[in-house]
Amino acid sequence: SSLRYLVFQLGSGLLLLAGVAMLHAATGRLAFADMAVPGAAPPVGLIDITSPGAVLIFAAFGIKAAFPLAHSWLPDFYPRASETGAVVLSIFTTKLAVYALARCFAGFDALIWIGAVMAVFPVFFAMIENDLRRVLAWSLVIQVGVMTAAVGMGSELAINGAAAMAFAGVIYQALLFMCLGAVVWRTGSSKATELGGLHRTMPYTTLFCLVGAASIAALPFLAGFAAKSLVMSHAHGDKATYAAWVVLLFGAVAVFLIAALKVPLATFFSHDSGKRPKEAPFNMLLAMGLAAGLCVVTGVSPAWLYELLPYRDVAMGYL
Repeated sequence: SSLRYLVFQLGSGLLLLAGVAMLHAATGRLAFADMAVPGAAPPVGLIDITSPGAVLIFAAFGIKAAFPLAHSWLPDFYPRASETGAVVLSIFTTKLAVYALARCFAGFDALIWIGAVMAVFPVFFAMIENDLRRVLAWSLVIQVGVMTAAVGMGSELAINGAAAMAFAGVIYQALLFMCLGAVVWRTGSSKATELGGLHRTMPYTTLFCLVGAASIAALPFLAGFAAKSLVMSHAHGDKATYAAWVVLLFGAVAVFLIAALKVPLATFFSHDSGKRPKEAPFNMLLAMGLAAGLCVVTGVSPAWLYELLPYRDVAMGYL
């Protein structure tokens, strides 16, 4: 799995380097501001997909974002990383790709349907998966798919939604990976068939996992709702993206089933595995508590997050 990750990431880097070199040789430009759509705010740019090197740059970001057919490194590597490593990977790798796509390919229509496919196909793998960390990895692909579709929609509200989801996703996805990491630390397993009944001796970890699960399911008054509602509002309100809204809605329901229900139920409730591990160490509980607190604060009072989004006035008008 490490070699697969190395091959994919080095391949992505080489494609990006080649694409940037070709683009610079042809245009002499590399700054995002020079590629901006007329009238767009500075954070967003758009590379013409037919320009030299653009396809290579797009492919490089697609690998980072785990586009379909270039996604196998993510569900393969994340479950095998260390407890800390999985948290770091869930935060940085794919979120960097979302940021780069928003800066370079905002409004590129193909991203809508690439994101829609990403929001659907992992569902069937996650439903039959026994390793709960792999289930979270598949749910991460679904979440990135929604962000990718939002970038493709290209409106100010959709771009705000992609940025807000990337930020909120860092919190609640890291929280869920931390909770399962604590379980692995104490029990040595993340398999659904080997867990269950851990709420008896790990009550705080259970509580934090439930907060993360509710956030990824976008329940009201939590971070996921404050972010995902921006994307879904645009998709539902635009006739051109209504079909994509239906697909994304299916993905949202799927995330609720596989991440918000399957993970906490199989880990902490469900059947009694007979295991009675100690509660997670204080440092792990502190990190999980901070992340859970941010999920609640962001959901209850999202104005501070909306202030930081690329199109602040549009975001504040959504409140």
